[in-house]
Amino acid sequence: MNQLNSEANKPLLSFCNIHKTFGGTVALNDVSMDVHAGTVHILAGENGAGKSTLMKILMGVHAADSGEILWHGEPFRPDSPSEALRQGIAMIYQELTLALHLPVHTNVFLGQEVAKFGFVNEAEQIRRCEELFERLSVDIDPRTLTRDLGIAQRQVVEIARALAADAELIVMDEPTAALSEQEAATLFAVIRTLTERGVAVIYISHYLEEFGQIGDEITVLRDGQLAHHGPLAEVTTEAVIQHMVGREVNELYPQRQPQIGKPVLTIAGLSSPNGTSDAALEIRAGEIVGIAGLVGSGRTEMLRAMFGLDSGEAENFTVQTGDDLEEKLTVQRISPDVLVREGIGYLSEDRSREGLAQNLSIAVNMTLSSLHRCTQKLILPGWWISDRVQNEIAQEHMQKLSVKAASPLQKVGELSGGNQQKVAIARLMSAQARIFLLDEPTRGIDIGAKQEIYRLLCALAGEGCGVVFVSSYLPEIFGMCDSIYVMCRGSISRKYARHEIDEHGVMALATGLEMETSHV
Repeated sequence: MNQLNSEANKPLLSFCNIHKTFGGTVALNDVSMDVHAGTVHILAGENGAGKSTLMKILMGVHAADSGEILWHGEPFRPDSPSEALRQGIAMIYQELTLALHLPVHTNVFLGQEVAKFGFVNEAEQIRRCEELFERLSVDIDPRTLTRDLGIAQRQVVEIARALAADAELIVMDEPTAALSEQEAATLFAVIRTLTERGVAVIYISHYLEEFGQIGDEITVLRDGQLAHHGPLAEVTTEAVIQHMVGREVNELYPQRQPQIGKPVLTIAGLSSPNGTSDAALEIRAGEIVGIAGLVGSGRTEMLRAMFGLDSGEAENFTVQTGDDLEEKLTVQRISPDVLVREGIGYLSEDRSREGLAQNLSIAVNMTLSSLHRCTQKLILPGWWISDRVQNEIAQEHMQKLSVKAASPLQKVGELSGGNQQKVAIARLMSAQARIFLLDEPTRGIDIGAKQEIYRLLCALAGEGCGVVFVSSYLPEIFGMCDSIYVMCRGSISRKYARHEIDEHGVMALATGLEMETSHV
């Protein structure tokens, strides 16, 4: 990590007493922080703490109600992200904004094309692109179609685009959320190259273990207020957590004594054109089953095939039914409508696009998979959906899951990431699911919300439900799961009890060094 240089007392960027409200909600209250050239400044806080609002003010999306921003010591009031970029400030969002069907060099210079005689000079763009990648110490062919790159390489393309616009400050929002450990290490090397050349980075992340690897300074926001600001070396991880949540988090992963019962779902020979190959799994009542593996290993694809979202066939797909789990149902057609009726619920890793209808209310989202519970008979032929019943069901689950919202009528898109995830899980609970297929259920949410999700999943398992838990974060897998499968290139290992395997063993399986395939 870089140490602050002799110009440390002259910040590149300063937020001075920023205040912002939305209606009656105070989003930011008297927030101040400094960012220095050539450093990585960690911006931490729970979802809803004010991080996004502060960055939107920096990028000109919102205007502060009071306070000011200083850039190179001068007042800075951009009216749009493009204006901020022209002034030397770029932001790379968690959802990348690349045109995947275009070559890399076109994306790097999109909106700032190199022209000659009124036409795009592709040869010059390629040459400049090669120079940018050389500066970043990465090997990417500018002629490659962007869709053929991995996620980490696409992020490098976004960084190159910022550098092509002469950015002096780059904001990175959850840059490693979809990266493997190796890809994250590559990104960190690129960030170090940036800071060595004097570029400043504001780094937003919920992964606390990354802070010490990459950060120089840290600012923590809590409930829209400044909770901590200073050198990262002067604060412990435990103190950062306490600043974020306002309390100590002693037991991140709940202590539980699992009561594991009979199988609730048995699958053998599951294959799909999406890459899933001869997968076999067994999920028992009261069991939390982890699915580990690197990004791209096929975990998401397998869950989609299990739920019928992608086409697939299985030699055996048996759901145990009845209160005593003595009745068996062999599923002949794997499809979401059949599986939902049989008590299986699926949570997508992409909650913003697949997991929730962002522009609809909490009540509607919570009951989308159980509308039959909300219907009433008309005097005339037909049925209608009762808003009253929807709201009652939503209110019950909001209370049970401690969803922080104004009312069941509030739009889901207005909630923090953690509360959105609770709504998505409540949708499965409302449909009376007994088997939960959860793909990265804690991705992109803060540590306090993660703890609440962990407790909820343990409670579901305690009620006899079976939980499948896909995660890229190994401490989470070992902290939460009773048993573990590992995936590599579409194939799944045998089932391991948690005490039978350690992190090194998981990585050996995940990287293909050894693979003991599963047979149920």
